[in-house]
Amino acid sequence: MTLEYFETVLSIVLSIFAHILEILGAAVIIFAGIKTFIYFLTTGNVRRETRLYFARFLVFGLEFKLAGEILRTVIVRSFSEILVLAAIIALRFFLNLILHWEIHQESKDN
Repeated sequence: MTLEYFETVLSIVLSIFAHILEILGAAVIIFAGIKTFIYFLTTGNVRRETRLYFARFLVFGLEFKLAGEILRTVIVRSFSEILVLAAIIALRFFLNLILHWEIHQESKDN
């Protein structure tokens, strides 16, 4: 078994796991969106607790997606790919930070 073969297998396995994490993150966000929307349709109002519930699921889903991007950093081959991944990670980190701040503010107002 050569080093090149090991690198190829590792790249494939990490890529599969990164895609799985991305799909799980999207599934969490879609689930929360549908559940929150159905609650809105049935009750006709959006309370603070509902927004907090949805924001917590958004954070949870974004953490899955961020984990997938972190796994992708292991298999990058060029500097331009590193820059793109760094930008994606930074954007998702700031989204996560903003959502955490919003959850904290909403909880404090309660």
